[in-house]
Amino acid sequence: MAKHAFLSASASHRWINCPPSAKLCEGIKDESSHYAQEGTDCHELCAYLVEMALGRDVEDPTENLTYYSGEMQNCAEEYRDYVLEQFERSKKFCSDPMVFIEQRLDFSRWVENGFGTGDCVIIADEVLHIIDYKHGLGVLVESEGNSQMMCYALGALEAFDDLYDISTIEMTIFQQRRENVSTSSIRKDDLLKWAEDVLKPTAALAYEGKGEFKAGDHCQFCKVKATCRKRAETNLELVKYNFEMPATLDDFEIAAILPRIDQLITWGNDIKNYTLTQAQSGTHYDGFKIVEGRSNRKYTDDDAVAEAVTTAGYDPYEKKLLGITAMSSLLGKKQFDEILGGLVYKPPGKPALVPESDKRSAMNTAADDFNDN
Repeated sequence: MAKHAFLSASASHRWINCPPSAKLCEGIKDESSHYAQEGTDCHELCAYLVEMALGRDVEDPTENLTYYSGEMQNCAEEYRDYVLEQFERSKKFCSDPMVFIEQRLDFSRWVENGFGTGDCVIIADEVLHIIDYKHGLGVLVESEGNSQMMCYALGALEAFDDLYDISTIEMTIFQQRRENVSTSSIRKDDLLKWAEDVLKPTAALAYEGKGEFKAGDHCQFCKVKATCRKRAETNLELVKYNFEMPATLDDFEIAAILPRIDQLITWGNDIKNYTLTQAQSGTHYDGFKIVEGRSNRKYTDDDAVAEAVTTAGYDPYEKKLLGITAMSSLLGKKQFDEILGGLVYKPPGKPALVPESDKRSAMNTAADDFNDN
């Protein structure tokens, strides 16, 4: 009996870090959301714009997109422009590069039934370039060590390595709404070594439901993240932290706790969301009950309200300058840059305490200013 293809490239970050999670999640229905559909819509628009720019005969999907907007159009156009730039760049490596959009990529040599769909694959001598569009705002996605991209690259090598003399793979995450274009590269030999030493044996464990459970940031999109015992044990270790003596924590102890705080908070919120859903379906948790939350008053009919207030002699509307995203949608990117380019700036971001592995440069602190004097 054939096994189901459930080791997807998109979920590889999870099942590579926690192999038995694949079997645990098997059969659990994916939860749909408007965010997922919005991403699907934008991918369809991106593919159409690139194909059209390449002179291919494609049908405009805009009328059938549920969440089409000016912002989505701008994001897709930026993606198209980037892909075309990279395609032109690939011509430096050979005279006949090829570009594939929404290409099925098979990496089943290393992962049983392993396949996925690459948003954009540009193949030329020397360099194979994988470009993946991300529409989400919530999670900043990096290309460095991105297992989804590496699986796609393996699939592209399987299909095209005999046609081109490829030595390097470039991988780009294009996340326009986060102003994130993250590109990294890996030598073909190093990618194939990772596939044999890491991907293949881990996938074999995952298929059998074997290996060790492990909690971490890869839990974020796991279907059993709220009820996973290993994740609970990992987070509860922090709760058991010995705070007895002294009465306050020193800097060393705080530094030991900091890396786990975000995961602890996320886990707690996942538990709360899961139990609320279960309680609404009839599950009773001792000591808890469902109540109606607070809400704000709303108009029953906006047009009727506006008409009534206008009749009474008042102006029911307030004027507000459009934000940068909305203004860019109104004017279009080119006209926006021409008219408002000199009137836009990017202020410093709010200070955030992050691990030293974060790629951003460190800000000056009060201690740094003191040392400089």
